[in-house]
Amino acid sequence: MPTETKTLASSADLCMISEGALAYAHQKNIDAVEISLQTSKGFSVTARKGEVETLEHHQENSFSVTVIHQQCTGHASSTDFSKEAVIATIDKAITFARYAQKDPFSGLADPALLARNYPDCDLMHPWSVTPKKAITMAILCEQKALAHDKRILYTEGATVSTHSAQIIYANSLNFMGEYRISEYSMGVSCVARGDQEMEREGEYTIARNPKDLWTIDFIAKRAAEKTIARLNAQAIKTQTCPVIFEASVARGLLGAFVQAISGGALYRQSSFLLNALETQVFPTFIHIAQEPHLPSAMGSCPFDGDGVLTRQQHYVEAGILKQYALSVYAARKLGMQTTGNAGGVFNLSVSPADFTLPELLKKMQRGLLITELMGQGINITTGDYSRGAAGFWVEQGEIQFPVHEITVAGNLKNMFKGIVAVGNDVDTRSTIRTGSLLIDQMTIAGE
Repeated sequence: MPTETKTLASSADLCMISEGALAYAHQKNIDAVEISLQTSKGFSVTARKGEVETLEHHQENSFSVTVIHQQCTGHASSTDFSKEAVIATIDKAITFARYAQKDPFSGLADPALLARNYPDCDLMHPWSVTPKKAITMAILCEQKALAHDKRILYTEGATVSTHSAQIIYANSLNFMGEYRISEYSMGVSCVARGDQEMEREGEYTIARNPKDLWTIDFIAKRAAEKTIARLNAQAIKTQTCPVIFEASVARGLLGAFVQAISGGALYRQSSFLLNALETQVFPTFIHIAQEPHLPSAMGSCPFDGDGVLTRQQHYVEAGILKQYALSVYAARKLGMQTTGNAGGVFNLSVSPADFTLPELLKKMQRGLLITELMGQGINITTGDYSRGAAGFWVEQGEIQFPVHEITVAGNLKNMFKGIVAVGNDVDTRSTIRTGSLLIDQMTIAGE
């Protein structure tokens, strides 16, 4: 094994570390072992009031090992890639396993399911931007946001960040997989003053390929416009009405669905979708699937955290729940087969997405457009949903005024079944890709 250096380990170095770790575990007569290695680097700059506020560089190593012996599992990790540290980490995991309780569901994936051949998802794109250039970009982004409207008082900072990583997963079934990723982002947060109060809002862009980032002009303009639009917000009376979750917050709603169909919640019997396979969960026109190999997408991944090949999955067809999202361990606990979802879902999307946001407003006619959610009021066990919200009141299909200091409440079972339409304003900035969602009714707690 190579010794640790101050520079990032190369692909060959990481493979040698993995092979050496597996060989050492084999010498210890361990039934099964899996290794995860990651090395990453990048920087982040924040500009405020025309000057650099922060400049941070990061360079990190991560080595983790899980050993399974006689159905007992031990786990340990380290940030040191030296031979001595790797051996000590494996020994620690073995010691932990000796004191662990037996778990008949522990173990590696079925060898036939491992990603022996996996696609290149085009996740790594170098960007030649330097910290100096990034500082110039951040300052310019702030300046353009401030210049957009005199009501913009100041910003809370404009940020440009870079991140790249190499990831390896290997196990004692003679499997080793690796891929590289890049992630770049830029954003700005503005504060504006209205007649009596100040409001905060921002905008950001994130992409694996720097060519896919929004322009500085677009980000600054959007951030300023969104902040100004929130000024002079009003409260509304408590009522029941239709609601549109704008795309950036709608993905959080779908995130609750993902959590409810995930193995951990299911085998702990803490999901409102327990035993819901082959039942109607959404309206018949809704389909929900994942596409894990979309080139350069934020949620793409060639294999999951168990080394299982990721593949297209149809979780909901014609509104009927067809599939859970399961890791190897969760699948065994549930008496099912892994779906290659250790670590989550990969580019989950909702279809059909037929309506522009203005068309959704026309379809709703009267109700609430939600653009911000606050708090964590989601009970996955019962499906109860209650969160602070802000947005805009809509009459006759047109936005009338901004709204604040309200709470939206309902139950996810009813909310999912109550989806009327899906917008085509799909937000692709995360692993959940959805447009705005129109729901037939929710309770709005206001005045």
